[in-house]
Amino acid sequence: MPIMKFTRPLWAMTCILAMALMLVMANKATVAQAGEVTVAAASDLNFAIKDLIVEYEKQSGNKVKLSLGSSGNFFAQLQQGAPFDLYFSADIGYPKKLEEAGLTVPGTLYRYAIGRVVLWAPKSSPLDVAKGLAVLRDPGIKKIAIANPKHAPYGRAAVAAMEHEQVYGDVKDRLVLGENISQAAQFIESGACDVGIIALSLAMAPAMKSAGNYWEIPADTHAPLEQGAVILKQSKNQEVARQFLEFMKSAQGQEIMTRYGFTLPS
Repeated sequence: MPIMKFTRPLWAMTCILAMALMLVMANKATVAQAGEVTVAAASDLNFAIKDLIVEYEKQSGNKVKLSLGSSGNFFAQLQQGAPFDLYFSADIGYPKKLEEAGLTVPGTLYRYAIGRVVLWAPKSSPLDVAKGLAVLRDPGIKKIAIANPKHAPYGRAAVAAMEHEQVYGDVKDRLVLGENISQAAQFIESGACDVGIIALSLAMAPAMKSAGNYWEIPADTHAPLEQGAVILKQSKNQEVARQFLEFMKSAQGQEIMTRYGFTLPS
């Protein structure tokens, strides 16, 4: 039987091919080990959670699929088995109800922040938002944007604050309801509404911060916007969900939340 002899170029090519195959196999192993988590999050987290995701994915190699919307709508979907691993609500009452119904992983409920509401108007507006909610009585204001109070906690806080300041009765016919707090912010930013009550976390995002002025509504004019997260029992990615939640609790995660105006849990 003849003995095969490798010429030097053939031997080199064989080594290169072997190394390339090893790299492909290593990459496949890395991809196989990487996890993915699906997150349903209240839209007041729009900018903060996107920054969190960028840093988490960079450090962990895992992927996060994000859906933003109103806390109440997500709550209704999750009761019906919507396929999310992790739920961030602007009202901790919703995840608590899921916990009571046995739909969450025991011990994972986490109060991650307290939100704030602000009165926001574009810089081109003649309104002085620093005068507070009484400015909403200005006859020049035709449309006031807030989130729908039926399923958005920030909408409920807006109504409560206006009632506290005794302006709600005067302006309720001029209210334009966004499906969630992000949509309410878009209504004002686009010029579809004159002014609005939105989340501080959105007002502090670079685009809105440079485009308008805001005034923080006193916290004692509405119920606290205690926000909570929980891992869903149906999740098949509970370990990755735990990792993402732990990243939010880390010093880096907390710094990001603070940057967007959230008050952190004590």
